[in-house]
Amino acid sequence: MKDYLIYKESLGDTPEFLKKYLDLDIVKRLKGISLLCGMDYASKYAYNFKCYISRYDHSLDVALIVWKLTHDKRATLAGLFHDISTPVFSHVIDYMNKDYIKQESTEEKTLEILMSSIGLKKCLKEDNISLQEIADFKKYSLVDLDRPALCADRLDGTICSGINWTKSIDGETSKDIINDLILVKNESNQDEIAFKSEKYAKRFSDLNDEINEITHSNNDNYMMQLLADIVRLSIKLEIVDYESLYYLTEEDIINCIEDNLDLSQELNRKWNLFKNIKDIPIIELPEVKNKIISPIVVDKRLKRML
Repeated sequence: MKDYLIYKESLGDTPEFLKKYLDLDIVKRLKGISLLCGMDYASKYAYNFKCYISRYDHSLDVALIVWKLTHDKRATLAGLFHDISTPVFSHVIDYMNKDYIKQESTEEKTLEILMSSIGLKKCLKEDNISLQEIADFKKYSLVDLDRPALCADRLDGTICSGINWTKSIDGETSKDIINDLILVKNESNQDEIAFKSEKYAKRFSDLNDEINEITHSNNDNYMMQLLADIVRLSIKLEIVDYESLYYLTEEDIINCIEDNLDLSQELNRKWNLFKNIKDIPIIELPEVKNKIISPIVVDKRLKRML
């Protein structure tokens, strides 16, 4: 946890205007959604994370990165809300929807969830910002940008995974990476996050490659698909419904599953595997999203094997 806190400190203080948005129910729900797709609840033989990082943490991190580089309220809010439609277990639901490559099948509910919040509308009115200005986070290149470019979402997700999952980066190095960031115009004349030095661009790129490798591993794909099958079966058994995945927390859904294990031997077996499996079988791997990155250093994109 210490390394993550050092990284958090490097992002700076939360701006005053942002604090009221953090109290919204739709934002606080993300505290109960894990960044690493619900694998925090999986067998300890499969995963051994350093700490718990939530989608709330990630969303705030992204907002703070954008604010640090721009002091643009609208772009910062787009960053805060970019994961607002994340369902329980995050990309596991993309696996359930067989969206292995883009992993964007759950983003369609972003506007619906934002519009459902009376509190959000009140906050935006106070800041003289319209919902339409912050709802489509993809129009803010600092928040979301196609690979191999670098954006705040990609930057934070990679650093957090490196600290918590691969454990191949510490707090001080992540701090150095953040302090090396600059804002540039890329080849398409879009704002893009870049590095001042090749040293940190390469360090970050190497970290990204490590995470890309582990997300393509047999073990991770087996566990992601297993949890996807559990959620699909739970919906079939009417233990939960698809809509509830976007409005409840992971603990809510887990409680529903565990309270109804006697309804199905298959559900009981799969849940037992998810919680306790030691030896993970070899499976046929799906074609999973390839997480390639080639950041800009000052004014030139780092040449890498893509």
